[in-house]
Amino acid sequence: MIEPLPGWIADQLPPGVSRELVPIGEHLIHVMTWGQGRPVLLLHGNPTWGFLWRKVVAELLDEPVQLICPDLLGLGLSSRPPAADLGSLAVHQQVMHDLVAHLDLQGAVFVGQDWGGPIGLLAFARQAERLAGLVILNTVVGPPKREFKATAFHRFAQTPVLSDFAFRVLGFPQNALHTAQGDRGSIRGPVARAYRWPLRGVKRNAAPLALARMVPDRWEHPSVPKLQECHALVTGFEGPSAIVWGDKDPILGRLRRRTERFLPDAEVTATDAGHFLQEEVPAEIAAGMRSVLAQIEA
Repeated sequence: MIEPLPGWIADQLPPGVSRELVPIGEHLIHVMTWGQGRPVLLLHGNPTWGFLWRKVVAELLDEPVQLICPDLLGLGLSSRPPAADLGSLAVHQQVMHDLVAHLDLQGAVFVGQDWGGPIGLLAFARQAERLAGLVILNTVVGPPKREFKATAFHRFAQTPVLSDFAFRVLGFPQNALHTAQGDRGSIRGPVARAYRWPLRGVKRNAAPLALARMVPDRWEHPSVPKLQECHALVTGFEGPSAIVWGDKDPILGRLRRRTERFLPDAEVTATDAGHFLQEEVPAEIAAGMRSVLAQIEA
């Protein structure tokens, strides 16, 4: 049975939402959907859930599109498998690949941010004929350079004991999302509380640490080959694309130029938003999506 949303969260969502738990193998994936028309798959990252897209959805309610917002495995209201599965990019790929196939998305536009970017790209990597357009937001679309240094956040995540305590007991980073924003006031009050709610308690909050450890800290990391698969899809993609970026993102802001090189024909919108740019610049994101949709329909 689908878990009901508290009224104070439901009241923040745009009207007309449809919610379901989709069985994918041994897992249940929570999916929120708005509208009818061309499918648009919107994937969040760590440690958020489909709630992150509500402002973007509100911008597009009058468009002939079906806006599909799944919760990644281990986050939101989706299943909570063991940490070993949550930390495997291959597992996330398979689940989202099977969800795309189950929903029979055809001519889809994919919009991805943070880990939602690579996971969504991998979902289409072996069924690329379903993909018609791309909108990329503060994520990675390929492996790191061979010589690289992980961010302080991700180096900390690899530190035994300390990171377990910070993530599992203290509720990091979901208790501090505002610190990654250009406008720190964009994630406060009931908005911040809505991000914490699905991760309440140690039985529900294994995913943030597992996903943080899924980020490569060395070239031999098991995520690297999967990120190479993402790179192959993106650099070979011939459909319309857009990049909307928050340059004030302390984690990924500096990667915009590199992303532009991977998608040289993409329409680029640089903003002063932070990591969770859906909270700060939803109109700019919606404009990028409309541009891609218009090129598909032309």
